[in-house]
Amino acid sequence: MGAGLAGGAVIPPAMADSDTRTVNYHGYEVDVPVSWRVVDLDADPGVCVRFDSPAVYLGTPGEVSDCPADISGGRTAGLVISPLDAKSAAMATADTATATTETGAAKAKSVNDRIQVAVEDAGVLVSAAHNSQTEDRVRAVLDSARLGEGAKTAKLSSFDTAAAKAEAAPIVAPGTLNDEAFDTCTAQSQSTMDAWRESPYQAVGIYTSGVNRACGQDLLTPEWVSTQYANGWQFIVIHHGLEAPCNPRYDEVFSTDPATARQQGVDEANAAVAAATALGFGPGSAIYVDIEAYDGCTEAVMSFVSGWAEGLNAAGWLSGMYSSGASGVADLCSNYNNDQYTMPDHLWFAWWNGQADTDSGQYCSADYFTGGRRLHQYVGDTSETHGGVTVNIDRDFLDVKAAA
Repeated sequence: MGAGLAGGAVIPPAMADSDTRTVNYHGYEVDVPVSWRVVDLDADPGVCVRFDSPAVYLGTPGEVSDCPADISGGRTAGLVISPLDAKSAAMATADTATATTETGAAKAKSVNDRIQVAVEDAGVLVSAAHNSQTEDRVRAVLDSARLGEGAKTAKLSSFDTAAAKAEAAPIVAPGTLNDEAFDTCTAQSQSTMDAWRESPYQAVGIYTSGVNRACGQDLLTPEWVSTQYANGWQFIVIHHGLEAPCNPRYDEVFSTDPATARQQGVDEANAAVAAATALGFGPGSAIYVDIEAYDGCTEAVMSFVSGWAEGLNAAGWLSGMYSSGASGVADLCSNYNNDQYTMPDHLWFAWWNGQADTDSGQYCSADYFTGGRRLHQYVGDTSETHGGVTVNIDRDFLDVKAAA
């Protein structure tokens, strides 16, 4: 997350390219705009899979990805094309479609702004990221698929995936914690999470949903969540959806009309609950909406956050808001007693003062959000090494309590 202001949303030039080039991976051929980067993960598995600019990633992400903790600007579009094997099959979800290059994948269901298809006659798993403006372009890319040289058939059903595993009780996050945590752009590999049990952190922030999630999240599966939980990790569940309309870094924004923004907040809450539920979280958990730094449009932000809080609470979940001290937090706290708005249950403020506490200083009265309802992101964009593994993170301190 970052510590940004809206013109009208426009399709980025890279989305409007008429010129294309053919990409072939394991016999799966697609035509992509010439401006899209093509990254060979087999040759460089440590590259960060990110979609803040359009790209095609070929291969399987490595155990350690060189991702920054924060990526601003939101999601554009892109593909990850991996061999369909036991490792990639474990990343498949209940919504993963199966197809052949002849039948195409353009009609496959989009879930959480991602279309995932197992193309069995080419033996690849394709994950296609998009936003509301680029979905049609991404579907056109998928529809251009055909069988090329080097194709080898693999069936998704031939792999032992998570679907057969017993369903565990839903996880309540973050639960009760008075300790340190970290957040980063993408879910880390199992080897990294194991190595980082040596760190002082007790919880990890994960981006579970939202159209402005910029990093790829292929590792973020129900099995990944349940494994980390069994290993002692707690979670900060983050939704990076629509941004403030006065933040020019984002095209995907909520309305300046308060009534519309409030309803959009409710809709975003419902989508966030669905995504978190699919990962194994349950009622009583808090989901934190990420509102990056903005300048102005206070009424729209407060209306959106009100709808967000109302939607989550109606579903039996706790609501939280993350924002910078000088913008979203200051606006929220200056309206704390304004009955026009509904306050979230938790406040997560970004104030990079290096102090591992929940003192919000000049940004919010100490009388607000008391009794285990605060999180402080106190250092941003820093690299740390634990257990021999280096990751770029933000540091957080939590004082939270599970709902009664």
